[in-house]
Amino acid sequence: METLLLSAEEVKGLITMKEAIDAVEDAFKLHALSKALIPQKVYLSLEIGDFRAMPAFIMDYAGVKWVNSHPQNPMKGLPSVMAVLILNDPSNGFPLAVMDATFLTSLRTGAAGGVAVKHLARRDSRTFGFVGCGKQARYQLLAIREICKVELVKAYDINRKAEDKFKEFCESLGVECKLTELKDVCDCDVLITTTPSTKPVVKNEWIKDGMHINAIGADAPGKQELEVEILKRAKIVVDDMQQALHGGEVNFAVSKGIISKKDIHATLGEVIAGLKKGREGNEITIFDSTGLAIQDIAVAKIVYEKAVRKSAGISLKFVELE
Repeated sequence: METLLLSAEEVKGLITMKEAIDAVEDAFKLHALSKALIPQKVYLSLEIGDFRAMPAFIMDYAGVKWVNSHPQNPMKGLPSVMAVLILNDPSNGFPLAVMDATFLTSLRTGAAGGVAVKHLARRDSRTFGFVGCGKQARYQLLAIREICKVELVKAYDINRKAEDKFKEFCESLGVECKLTELKDVCDCDVLITTTPSTKPVVKNEWIKDGMHINAIGADAPGKQELEVEILKRAKIVVDDMQQALHGGEVNFAVSKGIISKKDIHATLGEVIAGLKKGREGNEITIFDSTGLAIQDIAVAKIVYEKAVRKSAGISLKFVELE
């Protein structure tokens, strides 16, 4: 038996955004139906960043992703987030594949945003606001374009170079992009926040009824992008209850007693499975995304199975067999 080694370039050629959206949607549903195992993330926190170990079992595969978050890395010429994933056969533990998961992390996070928009945003949503114009903003847009007709993108970032780069990306897709002030960005149908902020950047007074918000940036303790008053007005949907309470957008408000666990409407999987209702009328909806290992395994499954069929990657005797 041999283990398949897959580089970033190879992984990128083996999965599409549409496939990722479908896989992530299925993963959320299986999670809600108790057909997946997902222990809590293990954090290794340092002063300059952190590492996370993310194990899961779903869709007849087990695996773990080892991923970092170092916000200052771009100044060093490195990505803020880098990851490696090990995919195992759960029947015997054999490592089937070791693959780059930096791209997969961006892809599955974007895909989750697309799934949330599908189930929580108004169907006539046409204007999309982006607070934060980094790499994840691009993947959120790619996913949303699979779900909605995007007529206008509004964008803001404290980094002007990031703004310009995002505008160029939008235009390469044939999407009109308006770089504007933060308040104007929030005048939209769907707002996507992808910043590493540790204090609110979106004010309650800017959020109107009927909006949907993909709160993507707050994925660890201490992070916060939305004023807590917005949470008090909205129907909140999380990817995983315990993980969100520990480090999601809701973490600060819950820890301060401003809202409680009972104020969180559902998990996205519960909405997909029909166990809880999604959007109802002209309410404000929020998807609090923290990132789940089941998303990683769901997309890695596609990559691995395609790689086997196409004889992609490098096969090697990674484990000494008795």
